[in-house]
Amino acid sequence: MNALEIKDLVKTYSWKEVLKWINFTIEKWDFYALLWHNWAWKTTTIGIVTDLVNKNSWSVKVFWVDIDKDFDKAKSYIWVVPQEHNFNIFQKVIDVPVIQAGYYGVPKKIALERTEKLLQELWLWEKRNAEARELSGGMKRRLMIARALVHEPKLLILDEPTAWVDVELRQTTWEFIKKLNSSWTTILLTTHYLEEVEALCNKVAIINKWEIIEDTTTKKLLKKLNEEVVLLDTSESMETLPEKLEKKYLAKISWEHEIEITLKKSQTINELIGDLNKEDITITSFRNKSSRIEQLFINLTR
Repeated sequence: MNALEIKDLVKTYSWKEVLKWINFTIEKWDFYALLWHNWAWKTTTIGIVTDLVNKNSWSVKVFWVDIDKDFDKAKSYIWVVPQEHNFNIFQKVIDVPVIQAGYYGVPKKIALERTEKLLQELWLWEKRNAEARELSGGMKRRLMIARALVHEPKLLILDEPTAWVDVELRQTTWEFIKKLNSSWTTILLTTHYLEEVEALCNKVAIINKWEIIEDTTTKKLLKKLNEEVVLLDTSESMETLPEKLEKKYLAKISWEHEIEITLKKSQTINELIGDLNKEDITITSFRNKSSRIEQLFINLTR
């Protein structure tokens, strides 16, 4: 069974055509990544699926339910976790998912039971009686995931779920999301972190210039990426780097607390972190110097 089926998606604004005959299918229980050259197209597609943006031409089915024919039923199968926090920041943490469950007709007793379980799994239970505004940025993201899951949707759309999240929180969020997918929740992920795609997703599609240029397994896609450059923020100031790191990763110090690393096709983030730990170098965060997706697009469209 297909969880999401999009056929001939077209969207035209008065000044520009932004989507042209987009077709892709997500099978039930897939963990599917959707990667875009232009993030406005991503936002437009998610908006259309959730009925926030009007379409020009398309056919969309969610678990075989045509959105045009029975949107209320189709919508009950979906929830989107957006990039921006969009809950009432003055509500108690525990109330955010419980109130959301009420919109889907979930009895309060069941909503409380589900909320407690979700907050426990997302490391938020100790903050349950705090106001949402008191949470850190990473905690707010996890609260949005808890709110999304409280009515147990069949299809979860995660829009950049770990953007601007530190390394440790990203890893724990990945673990929760993988567990969620293994519990028979279909997930559509939008991200520009290819390491996130590699760690989580079994399938991936890339859209460029109104069309899908890749729709394949993650393993096959990643074989086309030869190298990437990442920037690592260190907890301590560094003047020199160990010779082993310099040679293995073409590493160099770009700023006082920043290391520039070139990862080859055969090297992974986990391998790099392991080598850094051996040298007693503590990393507080990392990011791509330039978008991995941009580099991949260059490789694919030459």
